Amino acid sequence: MKILIVIDEAVEANNILGLSAQIVQRISDPPTILTVIPESNESLSSRAKDILARAVDIIGVRDAKTLIRVGEPFENIVEEATIGNFDLVILGEKPQRKLLSRLIFDSTVIKVAESAPCSVLIIRKRPKTIHRILLCDSGAGSSSLLSRFVIQLSDLLEGEEDVTVLHVMSQMSAGPGVLGSQLRADAQELVEEHSPEGEILERDIHLLDKPGIHPIPKIRHGLVVDEIIAEARNGDYDLVVVGAHSLGIPQSYLLDNIAHQIIKRINRPILIVRSKG
Repeated sequence: MKILIVIDEAVEANNILGLSAQIVQRISDPPTILTVIPESNESLSSRAKDILARAVDIIGVRDAKTLIRVGEPFENIVEEATIGNFDLVILGEKPQRKLLSRLIFDSTVIKVAESAPCSVLIIRKRPKTIHRILLCDSGAGSSSLLSRFVIQLSDLLEGEEDVTVLHVMSQMSAGPGVLGSQLRADAQELVEEHSPEGEILERDIHLLDKPGIHPIPKIRHGLVVDEIIAEARNGDYDLVVVGAHSLGIPQSYLLDNIAHQIIKRINRPILIVRSKG
């Protein structure tokens, strides 16, 4: 698994490196650590080298590759992720006090998540460890979010995680064949009734049937965005996982309204999984 870690000299780099260190210890490939400076300048280049040297020390992987790029961060991150054929990009959020700065940063994060040729992990506050994971799976199609997560990013799982697979049943989006009782049922009731949602939950449990992994199917009822955000906050999860959907254009992926709002409103690490290739 090839990982690209993006850092700068901000305090938030400690959060990125702390969580990255946990992840890279579980994989065999040494990571690449990237920092982007705005212009070619001897002073900036020297500072960037110091930042990268410190990052290597914190991560604890001596053969980690380091890179300095010059220019606009978004373009350089996506280009390096593409050229290097990475499986995961890790980057962090800078807290912004001014609304305009925050909007600019949000745009950069979303553009990276949409345009990177791989999955993206956005780190906000750093958990002590990734133990409790909330995976928001729509269950639609054969390449569901959970399937992609297990196939592409199973190295992120150490083997002792609780993975809650959340499905939100909304009256507004329910099909004509969905019974009213199913819109009020919990996960176990849906599985026992062999309802469409129950069959998806059973599939999810099967996909996560790995030693040490504890799958927890869960149903919430209501508006999708509100219920996902409520579950993420109330459940005190260390990582929230959502998906990106192909637009049919090379290197162009869609973050729908759900993903946008999760990124903006949840103050914890968020993994955006997309299908590779």
